[in-house]
Amino acid sequence: MVSLEYVSKTYRLPKGQLEAVRDVTLHIPKGTIHGIIGASGAGKSTLLRMVNLLERPDRGKVFVGEQELTALSARQLREARRSIGMIFQQYNLVLNRTVSRNISMAMELAGVPKRERLARIEECLKFVGLEDKAEQYPSRLSGGQKQRVAIARALANGPKVLLCDEPTSALDPQTTADILEVLRHVNQTYGVTILIVTHDMNVVKKICRRVTIMEQGQIVRTVAADELEGMGDA
Repeated sequence: MVSLEYVSKTYRLPKGQLEAVRDVTLHIPKGTIHGIIGASGAGKSTLLRMVNLLERPDRGKVFVGEQELTALSARQLREARRSIGMIFQQYNLVLNRTVSRNISMAMELAGVPKRERLARIEECLKFVGLEDKAEQYPSRLSGGQKQRVAIARALANGPKVLLCDEPTSALDPQTTADILEVLRHVNQTYGVTILIVTHDMNVVKKICRRVTIMEQGQIVRTVAADELEGMGDA
């Protein structure tokens, strides 16, 4: 479903260059939940952001399904990104928009008719258990509720792939468990392929089928999640 083939990314900094990702090849099967773990600076978030080309690789190819994203025009890439949702550590909600209007944003950009948008907002809010928060503003929500809104927003366009960049690192253990259960439900209900970046080994043990371990911009190994027993945080 998701394939990265020999991708690399180098940042040019005032004091030189930083090779964040180096010649990485990774294949994620359709319908799975796959973790990417590693210490800060290992390159895991850069790798994740290359899946939807928020970070364009300097070399290598990115495929989602049968489509090579790295070969698309800007217009074609905008279309392709509608099938790829993303959830961030800090939620990235628009503070002056209500919950329902936050969820509506991607559909508005896609030109979805208003009646269809309203029905989809209701469906997504019900899915994440926030039907009563539609007209609230993000400032009135807890961290866990904000992340549920972010998940609902990511689901609005019916994505095939969901990218999660440290989605639970700002949350307490119980709220983390709740969010992971929502993500598991997304996977089981809609068959969405989920990639989740985290530094927390316990997160991938709870939700992931397979896990890729990164160090210094490269993959050290990819293993089944149950092979991580006995290991601590990355």
